[in-house]
Amino acid sequence: MLKIQSFEFNPFNENTYLLWDEESKLAAVIDPGCYDDFEKEELKNFIETNRLIPSLIINTHCHIDHILGVSFIKENYNVKYLIPEKDLPLHRKAVSQGQMFGFDLEELPEPDEFISEEKLIQIGQDKLKPLFTPGHTAGEFCFYSEKNKFCITGDVLFHQSIGRTDLWGGDYDTLINSIKNKLLTLPDDTKIYPGHGINSTIGTESKQNPFLVNI
Repeated sequence: MLKIQSFEFNPFNENTYLLWDEESKLAAVIDPGCYDDFEKEELKNFIETNRLIPSLIINTHCHIDHILGVSFIKENYNVKYLIPEKDLPLHRKAVSQGQMFGFDLEELPEPDEFISEEKLIQIGQDKLKPLFTPGHTAGEFCFYSEKNKFCITGDVLFHQSIGRTDLWGGDYDTLINSIKNKLLTLPDDTKIYPGHGINSTIGTESKQNPFLVNI
């Protein structure tokens, strides 16, 4: 069974998720947004206290608030790093993205592998199914666990909201299509863990989200 711990990091109040397999303690960090020393220590202390073994960094997409902690995790745990291939231009502009918002950031390590819908992501004895959900960025993915009844939705779907589409690679119609065809087809009791804000469920958002009720 996969367990999940969320952390709220950086001035954008970004949700970083730590997922781990209870039996093996193998763990994945999704969207590491930790920036200052306090945030890095908070994540590191949780990993050490729970005797977790980080093996993966997974990015839903490559906007600055979701990649601030990539180098820290990579350097401390020597893990495999996965990103969406279509977000590679964003990834390679990490320094200039940071400068726009006052973050002092060095070049990020190159990804070890690109995410694909054709390949499940293994975390110990559990797996995540990547769902290609562009619209907020050109390459964004969500990650679904049918067994554990949850989906990491990044900046695609939030409680009572959806991702913005006025940034590089964003497109409103594409985003709505991704939500309709990839997320709203999941069971209603699927819990969603978004990139910002509080958790929800697919059923709640399909019925109450003001951006989705008429699609």
